[in-house]
Amino acid sequence: MPNPNRGACGFQSSEFEEEYERPSKSQLKREMTALQKLGAELIAEPRDRVKRVPMPEDVRDAILECQLIKDHEGRRRQLQYVGKKMRTLDADEVAVIQKTIDSWKGMSKSDTAAMHALERHRDRLLSDDKALTELLSQNPQLDAQQLRALIRNARKEQAENKPPKAYREIFQILKQIAADGKRGDNDGPGESADDEFSAGDTDGDHD
Repeated sequence: MPNPNRGACGFQSSEFEEEYERPSKSQLKREMTALQKLGAELIAEPRDRVKRVPMPEDVRDAILECQLIKDHEGRRRQLQYVGKKMRTLDADEVAVIQKTIDSWKGMSKSDTAAMHALERHRDRLLSDDKALTELLSQNPQLDAQQLRALIRNARKEQAENKPPKAYREIFQILKQIAADGKRGDNDGPGESADDEFSAGDTDGDHD
């Protein structure tokens, strides 16, 4: 009759050898911290964005739930739970989430730079009549009369400290020109925005 214990020592030896192949405690802790941080970054994002990230439904639900919790202690516990759920993801799933978050950051920087450039363009329109002449020559489809009226009203708003209605309308027109320029319809202030950003100038107010 075969001995049921035969080879037992060999199995134990194999298990013992596997111990050396496992990650160290410090490495595991770093990975856990990174996943916890990744979960916290997702929690800080708008809900619509989180819903579009490719991830298991249970992980997404834990993140969305944490966003709704206002109580400090309750949120802390849910954040820990999110970290626990993040640790159930495989390497490919984590990589996709990280890539998505990185793309958001890059997009945010680009959008912010473009917005600041448009704000500077708007300010030039208010301070220098030549700026309007240049804008109209580059974009003949624009309504020159409407733009002149908006610029006059925006200057009046600033002088009399009134709500910046015309000021914001000018920004929206410039924003539309930039969007059209990106689609290749024309060369408007969108190209100017890239040039100004490359110079490192990012001042301006936000709309």
